[in-house]
Amino acid sequence: MSKNIKSITNPKLRLEVLSQDDVKKIHDATLQIIEKVGVRFPSKRALEVWADNDAEIDYDKMVVRAKPALIEQALDSCPPFYTLAARDPQQDLTLDGNHVYVGTDGCGVEVIDIHTGVKRTSELQDVADISRIADATEEVAFHWVPVSAQDKPHQTRGLHEIKTIWGNSTKHVQTESIYNEHEARAAIEMASLIAGGREQLRKRPVLSLMQCTASPLGHDGGSLDAALLAAEVGIPTGFMTMAACLTTGPATMAGNLAVGNAEVIAATAMLQLAHPGAPVFYAAAQTASDLRNGAYTGGGPEDFLFGAATNVLADYYNIPLSMGSFATGAKEPNWQAGIENSLSTFMSSIVMSDMLLGLGFLHGSRIWSFAEMMLDAEIFSIIHKMMQGITVNDETLALDAIAAVGPGGNFLSQKHTRNHMRDLFLPQFMDRRPYTEWETKKDDARDWALNKARKLLAEHQPDPLDEKLAAELERIIEVEEKALV
Repeated sequence: MSKNIKSITNPKLRLEVLSQDDVKKIHDATLQIIEKVGVRFPSKRALEVWADNDAEIDYDKMVVRAKPALIEQALDSCPPFYTLAARDPQQDLTLDGNHVYVGTDGCGVEVIDIHTGVKRTSELQDVADISRIADATEEVAFHWVPVSAQDKPHQTRGLHEIKTIWGNSTKHVQTESIYNEHEARAAIEMASLIAGGREQLRKRPVLSLMQCTASPLGHDGGSLDAALLAAEVGIPTGFMTMAACLTTGPATMAGNLAVGNAEVIAATAMLQLAHPGAPVFYAAAQTASDLRNGAYTGGGPEDFLFGAATNVLADYYNIPLSMGSFATGAKEPNWQAGIENSLSTFMSSIVMSDMLLGLGFLHGSRIWSFAEMMLDAEIFSIIHKMMQGITVNDETLALDAIAAVGPGGNFLSQKHTRNHMRDLFLPQFMDRRPYTEWETKKDDARDWALNKARKLLAEHQPDPLDEKLAAELERIIEVEEKALV
């Protein structure tokens, strides 16, 4: 099985969704929000960091207001480039602004069972199965913890999940499921074992941590504490805003960007004030609430534009971006899923967002679908091909082949055709069969995608963890669970 990872690099296509003047206005609005309105930091340690840097603090409300100069000075210490390490070094991911990588989505609570097709509550075995299939899929460059292991204690669920991924894949793990201090300490210990020690972990972070903000203009206390611990040991850490137009953000897209940006930038600045130079990333999955019921949409033109605009903001601050993409609001792999996941991923890719999330999910990141996972991988392959653009040179102009064929001939027998025929994209799941064959079989892309996922799960054998290392990871989890009794 190939250990290749597919990423978009050196793109030929470009898009400008925000002008430099637009970005500056959003930045200035962000600084005004942080200074005048404030952001809530319900963490004793986080408030101490702000107090040490002379920020204004309302301790009753745990709201911090900071001067623009302090925020900008802190952001100046963010490293612009670094590497997300993998258990297998040849699968390391370079975050340099010139790669677009795709990962699975996370925190789903239901799964469409790969064998029965029945929707059910997610469990740890699903984490293992998804990780194993993702390990065999070159479009998947890294893992988010895909679904919640609801058959494990909630206090240590996140630890079981990352251990299971490391046991079923050699690719990088980015978790959004470690959101308190005790789990963070254990996760750091586990990551240190995988990397070969604390110093090696700092050099080769095999784990990265993502925390969700509490829109509007707030954070979760446990998430802040976990992020501070991770930043201290060099684990790349990011904060994801999911501010939604109408509900947790203004109805206007610019206002929603400003609110989300204030949440992310304030927390990022806090990490830099505590640990200057710690690797950080911007994270976002902003959307619009549905006008009819206020629900999370998981797709639509606002999502597509947010996907492009947020990367422009991350570029302005010169830090990598982990961006919500895919994660359609559709209830099954269908026309809606194809439209939403194609456009959201294309818009995020054309502005070169570093990390794209969402592959495999339906119903706005609630329900995991193995068929959707495979279909989303093909969507990324199509966009990967599109982003290569059109190469024009003496070889590709094919003048000798054209002269040899002349008027009325065909190019099938030409050496030039044999040399370049495999440059053309060959889909796995697009139906290009004769109509009569389709009419007879009546199967479609969903059937083929599910069959591929089943085949990978049955046949792919990822590089195993060393038995002693796996046992030590299990021991760390057991110690945590005993301490909770």
